[in-house]
Amino acid sequence: MAPMFTPRQYDNVPIQTALSSLPQPYQQDVLPEIRSRIASPATPLLIVLDDDPTGTQTCHNIAVLTQWTVPLLQNELGSTTAGGFFILTNSRALPPSEAKSLISEICQNLAKAAKLVGKEYQIVLRGDSTLRGHFPEEPEAVETLLGIFDAWILAPFFYQGGRYTIDDVHYVREGDVLVSASQTPFAQDATFGYKSSNLRDYVLEKAGSRFKDEDLCSITLEDIRLGGPGRVAEKLIGVKKGSVIVVNAAEESDMFVFAAGALSAEQKGKRYLYRTGAAFVSARLGITSIPPLSLESLYHGPTQDLSALKNGGLIIAGSYVPKTTAQLQRLREARGPELHVIELDVASLINTDKEANHVLDLCIRNANQRLKDGKDVLIMTSRKLIVGHDALSSLSIGGVVAAALVKVVQNITVEPRYIIAKGGITSSDAATKGLRMQRAMIIGQAAPGVPLWRCKEPTSRHTGVPYVVFPGNVGDEDTLAKLVGRWAIQN
Repeated sequence: MAPMFTPRQYDNVPIQTALSSLPQPYQQDVLPEIRSRIASPATPLLIVLDDDPTGTQTCHNIAVLTQWTVPLLQNELGSTTAGGFFILTNSRALPPSEAKSLISEICQNLAKAAKLVGKEYQIVLRGDSTLRGHFPEEPEAVETLLGIFDAWILAPFFYQGGRYTIDDVHYVREGDVLVSASQTPFAQDATFGYKSSNLRDYVLEKAGSRFKDEDLCSITLEDIRLGGPGRVAEKLIGVKKGSVIVVNAAEESDMFVFAAGALSAEQKGKRYLYRTGAAFVSARLGITSIPPLSLESLYHGPTQDLSALKNGGLIIAGSYVPKTTAQLQRLREARGPELHVIELDVASLINTDKEANHVLDLCIRNANQRLKDGKDVLIMTSRKLIVGHDALSSLSIGGVVAAALVKVVQNITVEPRYIIAKGGITSSDAATKGLRMQRAMIIGQAAPGVPLWRCKEPTSRHTGVPYVVFPGNVGDEDTLAKLVGRWAIQN
């Protein structure tokens, strides 16, 4: 944090009070304009570098890559005629220096692949809607490889997760109240903690050595709702080079208006580097939400006979945020004897290799047998959070736990009916290391804000099994229990 800098503090606000004070949403439908611009050959492909897999939570019918070799990128760029695709970096699980190196490597490979196929592209750094992640390290890494942009854009709004930005203050919805982000458990994160709710303060807190107050500006809700895309484009074009632009939004239509304005500004020659939540990505791609998918629809339609799906479903949970812990408790209560629970003691996993291997071997044998018997199985880490003496050591402990969960997934030999991975790092490692996915399709959502993937590569494990990327901080206490209940099979 910059010397003597003290972030402003904000009281909780009843959500109806906050929203009723705002101008009415912009009345014109901007989706046709966005889709028309996307279809134009002049619009670059959107490449979303996702720091964990939960950023796919507002999209459908779009690919996600978990590897970034030049041939793989060349093939994806060459076959994508409009829109874009995701690259899962999982950089949030890495120390800052490694995250910067990873982003640099991906940008280098993208530049080579794009040159080979003659395609233009644009980078979005999709980050956490509760502000945890490598900022400003990742944008700086992109600029090192791709040159200085006209401005950085910070837009963490995410409606399905209850994340609102109003008057530059970022809020998290808890029930009927908006809680300023710095007062939530997310701000106490052992690795990515912060003290600022006002996003201008957040930039100065995290990057005060680079930016000053005069470098910060905003796209306000008045700009978006009263002025529409034209006013957004005008303000974006008018900012001085090297600025950081905070985007306010309180419902999904606000982000679509902003995306339309940003596209207009870009087609007048401006270049912006985006650090955003999931909402901007879907808006910029012209993707609107669809209802959550049922188990029947995943297995080829409502008339499909599901009686042949004898094996149980698998839920893997590594996230420690309080919301996940509450959701796991409700899941256990709701499913009762229909759910077999295996709890991995984290203290044992980080003690000695011998003890860890013993714990994991027992877990794997137990899980395989129960899945074969048709039981849904929850494998969860013990709920007492063990942290190190600093951010890096806490990240290291998290890495050991993540590796243990990967070993479990690698050794699940019974094909589950579905797999739910709870938490960003858990779901990334389970997909890439446990299931060996290199490319998957985002087919929709299993619940609002909960992305659903399917990988049909023959080299992956459990090919075609529905894979749910369940963010640690999305939904209410009952969301996970309701999903597992809806996808249950009576054997």
